[in-house]
This record gives sequence, structure tokens and C-alpha cells, in this order.
Amino acid sequence: MPLDPESGGDWAAALEPLRKEPGRTAILTDVDGTLAPIVERAEDAAVPAAAREALAVLSERYALVGCISGRRAAEARRLVGLDSLAYAGNHGLELLLPGESAPQPDPSVAGRESQATEFLATVGGERFAAAGLRLEDKGPIQALHWRGSEDEAAAESRAHEIANEAGKAGLEPRWGRKVLELRPQGGGGKDGAVASLLADTQLDRATYAGDDRTDLDAFRRLRELQEEGRLAAAVCIGVLSAEAPAELAEESDVQVPGLPGWLAILQWLAEPAGSIP
Repeated sequence: MPLDPESGGDWAAALEPLRKEPGRTAILTDVDGTLAPIVERAEDAAVPAAAREALAVLSERYALVGCISGRRAAEARRLVGLDSLAYAGNHGLELLLPGESAPQPDPSVAGRESQATEFLATVGGERFAAAGLRLEDKGPIQALHWRGSEDEAAAESRAHEIANEAGKAGLEPRWGRKVLELRPQGGGGKDGAVASLLADTQLDRATYAGDDRTDLDAFRRLRELQEEGRLAAAVCIGVLSAEAPAELAEESDVQVPGLPGWLAILQWLAEPAGSIP
């Protein structure tokens, strides 16, 4: 269902059950590539003021508004700039709820927090640095980026080599937009983050928007919860771009043309039910 911000259309019909029952609805979103434009270096990312303002209004009207990010939870909160939201960081390995000062770590990786760091120490930093891979230390998750490297194809090829070795060493490689993340096996995942955030039995409808491969896990968990009868309505929104995997459009209920399309929906959701879309 392509987005038409001027007339609403099918996407508005899909989301109207959520807007009619804000006290029972969760609005969940990825951050980078969905709220904040993708940039060469993660530390330079910024959430536009219009998106922050829409989220602030939504947090006052809806039962839950949450961000599920590959960033650490505290970093995601700093980037979005709203303490009233819930943040699942490190792809679900951390949970930072409204009003809390420190994130809750996923107990499933207790004792294995340094596994990815120790693996990369055996690989040797010069091996990936020479290929144009930049290391981002996210605690239990270690990320190798190649966006903006001199030879992105060569850097990605080296990342695949490292991913194969990491898998043999008992780590779980996960791919994103020009990034490889290495993490302990089990626990976390955006699917787990969705389940944790929707554990409140008063929540029976939800939407999730994302732009990358890891967001498909969140889509699938939403659908599982709906099939199990836990959710009366679930809407998966794909934020499309030239770098988006083909599966994003295939597995989403609504597709929007980049960040402006998702912002238009956030602003529409912030309006009272019955407003003209």
C-alpha cells in the first residue's frame, strides 16, 4: 500500500484501528534510516525536529511509544531526545524504560558480554582497518562499518570473511546497511524487543516501522502475536530506500518512500481519530 500523504488511502484504513484506541496501542519504530537519515558516521546522525515533535505528541496520547535500535539504549535516547519513550537498544539486548536512568541488560548474555570483543582481538585490528572497516564498540555487540570507505566492495568482502570466522567461533553475525554486527548467540533481537515492549496485557494493537533487514524480525514477531490472539491489529511499515532489502517491501503491510513518508504517518497518528487524513 504505497503512501499518499494527501489523501490517506489504504494506509490510513490499516492504521485507523490504532488511532481510534490510543490507550491500547503501541507505536514502535527503528531509529537510523527510519527516524534519522543514514550518515557516513553514526555519531553524526540527527533526528529532525519535526519527528521529535511528533513523537512527543504521540507519547502523550498512546499507551506506549518506543524506539528499537541497533544503538545502545542510552545513545538512542540521547539521539531521539525524549525521556518519555521506551528504548530497546543493541537490537534488544538492552531495555531502557521511561523514567529509568540506566538500561536493563538481557540476562541471556550474562557472562558472554566480551565474547565479540575477544574474537576481534584474535582477528587483529590491522586486518579490518586496512580494508576500510571501522569498528564501533557497543559492548556485547561489535559492529564493523564500511560506508564511505575508499573501496566499499573490498571492505564488504573482508567483512564476509570475518563473519564466516565469527560464526565458527560461536558468534552470531548480523548484516545491516553497510554494517556487520557480531554478537553472542541467543537473546536480544528486534523480535525479542517487540515481545518485551508488548508484554503489557492492556496493549492489543501495534505498529512498527523499519528500513533494514533486522527490522524483518520485528515484523515477524508482530504477526506471530496477532496470530496468537495477543494483538487485535498489527501493521508493519517498510521505510523504503535504494539500499533497502527486497524483503522489506515484500513483508511490510504499508510501504513509505523514505523518512518523510514515515514522518507523515507519525503526524497523522498524532491527530485525533476522525480527523481528515
